[in-house]
Amino acid sequence: MAFFWLFFCKGKPYVFRVLSANKNGISDPSEITEPIQPQDTIVLPSAPGQVVATRNTKTSVVVQWDKPKHEEDLYGYYIDYSVVGSNHWEPSNHKPIKYNRFVVHGLETGEQYVFRVKAANAVGLSENSQESQAVTVQAALTCPSYPHGITLLNCDGHSMTLGWKAPTYSGGSPILGYYMDKREANHQNWHEVNSSLITQTIYTVEDLIEDAFYEFKVAAANLVGIGQPSDPSEHFKCKAWTMPEPGPAYDLRICEIRNTSLVLLWKAPVYEGKSPITGYLVDYKEVDKEDWITANEKPTPKRYFKLQLLLFFKLALPFILFKVTDLHEGHTYVFKVRAVNDAGVGKSSEISEPVLVEERPGTKEIYSGVDDEGNIYLAFECKEATDASHFAWGKSYEEIDDSHKFKIETEGNHSKLYFKNPDKSDLGTYSISVSDTDGVSSSFVMDDLERLMALSYEIRNPTIPLKSELAYEVLDKGEVRFWIQAESLSPDSTFRFVINDKEVENGERHKINCDRPNGIIEMVMEKFTIDNEGTYTVQIQDGKAKNQSSLVLIGDAFKKVLAESELQRKEFLRKQGPHFSEFLYWEVTDECEVLLSCKVANTKKETDFKWYKDGSGADVEELPDLQKGECHLSIPKLSRKDEGVYKATLSDDRGHDVSSLDLSGKVYDDIILALSGVSGKSASPLKILCTEEGIRLQCFLKYYNEEMKVSWCHRESKISSGEKMKIGGGDDVAWLQITEPTEKDKGNYTFEIFGAKESYKRTLDLSGQGMFIRSDFYYRGKVIGGLPDVVTIMDGKTLNLTCTVFGNPDPEVVWFKNDKAFEIDEHYSFKLEQGKYASLTIKGVTSEDSGKYSIHVKNKHGGETVDVTVSVYRHGEKMPEIKPGQLAKPRPIPPSEEALKPEDK
Repeated sequence: MAFFWLFFCKGKPYVFRVLSANKNGISDPSEITEPIQPQDTIVLPSAPGQVVATRNTKTSVVVQWDKPKHEEDLYGYYIDYSVVGSNHWEPSNHKPIKYNRFVVHGLETGEQYVFRVKAANAVGLSENSQESQAVTVQAALTCPSYPHGITLLNCDGHSMTLGWKAPTYSGGSPILGYYMDKREANHQNWHEVNSSLITQTIYTVEDLIEDAFYEFKVAAANLVGIGQPSDPSEHFKCKAWTMPEPGPAYDLRICEIRNTSLVLLWKAPVYEGKSPITGYLVDYKEVDKEDWITANEKPTPKRYFKLQLLLFFKLALPFILFKVTDLHEGHTYVFKVRAVNDAGVGKSSEISEPVLVEERPGTKEIYSGVDDEGNIYLAFECKEATDASHFAWGKSYEEIDDSHKFKIETEGNHSKLYFKNPDKSDLGTYSISVSDTDGVSSSFVMDDLERLMALSYEIRNPTIPLKSELAYEVLDKGEVRFWIQAESLSPDSTFRFVINDKEVENGERHKINCDRPNGIIEMVMEKFTIDNEGTYTVQIQDGKAKNQSSLVLIGDAFKKVLAESELQRKEFLRKQGPHFSEFLYWEVTDECEVLLSCKVANTKKETDFKWYKDGSGADVEELPDLQKGECHLSIPKLSRKDEGVYKATLSDDRGHDVSSLDLSGKVYDDIILALSGVSGKSASPLKILCTEEGIRLQCFLKYYNEEMKVSWCHRESKISSGEKMKIGGGDDVAWLQITEPTEKDKGNYTFEIFGAKESYKRTLDLSGQGMFIRSDFYYRGKVIGGLPDVVTIMDGKTLNLTCTVFGNPDPEVVWFKNDKAFEIDEHYSFKLEQGKYASLTIKGVTSEDSGKYSIHVKNKHGGETVDVTVSVYRHGEKMPEIKPGQLAKPRPIPPSEEALKPEDK
């Protein structure tokens, strides 16, 4: 958009048109404007002056302001309002108003507002005026409304006691008192009863004429003036009351009107009758009906009555809720009360004003709480309250005036009832009513006092929250650090360390520090000794909040700390010279060597290192390089001879250190398990070896020790080592020897070696293998009948050695003397009958026949040799004493190579 300023003569009209141009030429002109006559320049108006807001009604405020300095050509004003503290502004009018006074409607009763004003003209809006002073939305001050309900309460024939109800509205200012007028019935003129204000709603009028009829009227006064008088009372006859029944209750008030309940209050009759009052009956009826209904079957001793829409009795509350079947929400009722004594039912009270059973919008209730100082309170807010309103607190609907038990604080439209020294006696029903309102009232059943008292105690005695209780730790040099951590600590917080009920100060013995930003308080004791046994306590205070934590170090708990402190102190001193950073430990290498290792630190060239076993120096090929920080001693093939206590020593001019390892007992067993694990990984498949005795199953390993935990199983049954099956092994092999195998020995064989964490299995199935059950084992040559191992005979006798042999094919039998074959002659003869009975006969034995005789039985499957020792003694010599005879043990003979060849399956 383009602008162009033109200057013309004032007072003459002008018209305008516009042409545009470019390099190609000039355009056609625009349309001609309407005639325009130059005038003086109009500018924005200045802001309005001082803004004043005053009370008007319960929902409106009158706002007035000073006009701007330049008010020519003004369209009018705009008024904005804001709730105090909200900083949120709302417009009051959407069209400018011409006058500098405006009534702002639609405001909330009891709320505080501020106002501002802007002026408007053809150019725009002025700046905002300054804000007004805050004003509370309440009705403006007026004279009070009229009293009502004048009731005769007593008469002695010369005076009358009258009661009445206070005005519904005080006019915004407290009621100062009342003026009463009287006149005799049928007289025209009224006469003043009192010249000074009556401050109560009850008064005794003196100097009356007995049996005369009187009527009365009452007017209330406040700061503004005297309000309208009440309607004249009915005609009361001045005649002394002598009836035995009570007079009327008076000052009926209805409060706490809700959708389902209301509370009726009254004052006791001035005239009791001939006996004390024992209770009251409450009557009610709908306004458009004639029949009265009595709400309570039995007189209530209280001067209040809560009517509630219930269909049953409820006794849980401090007052009884009665069954009232004809009381309905949304209906209008009136009430009256009759006092009762021993003589009967007395005069009825005045009938109450009509009451609609319906909760008013915005109704609030009493609530309980505990303030920042720990005071328990009941609070109530009434936005309808005015400066003239009085917040009347009551217990059991009797006004509270006990300043020793309670304190009442009212500010604006808020009121609080404080409990000074709460206890169980403070349980019960509390009520409040606010005067100069439309019957605002509420009640509260105090049955949660215990919880409130607990909360009050916490607030009055606040606790500093702790992240951790008092604890200790032993530092590197053996110092003991005691510490505690709070959630947070202010710069003004204080603390004390107390040991055995005695406070300790920061110094050489106790170094005390506080890191307040992190909430850490600590004390370090450099020398912790046997004298430091006891109880340690930290006490913290931060404002009103306190806390403390204790740590008891007595008995075993103290000994544990002391031992740890001494150990750390020794460790610190030890590490000042050459020392072991890791003490001796063992490990098993992949080659099944046991390696004793340690790590050293803080060494130098002059540091001496030595190995010892059982107190004697251990021979090593080469001393370790200490600069590398590691030392090793290798044990290639561990066995029981390697058990013992191994030591390593370090020493130089700065100190001496020792590390030892007892390689026995459980340590030795653990090493064997570790060796088993490493060796088990290398286990070979099971292999078969045929021996003279039978079959040997073998498993080859990197290392085997008979102390290793292994097992052999046949068909999943564990084998125990014995004559038939013998378990053994060597440095690199484990085996199972099966002597003279038979059909029963067929099946699966499993070898298992157990490590520390897992085991390793090797399995072989010998079922159906021709080389396992073969004739070379079963049909080999053998001696069946037993030959004695020793024979003693007198010279000259004939010796006959006989045995049974077996073999298939029949074995060859050869006899030997002293391992040499000898020929048959008249002296020696031998026979083999039926292929199984072999015998050797020596006729006329002599001492030369003494010696070892052997029978050699063999066929292609193998055989065996049996030795017999013959001892010859001379005639007349004492027969040598010999041990009882035993069977000779055969020695096996292996089969021929041809027989060892596998058979066809």
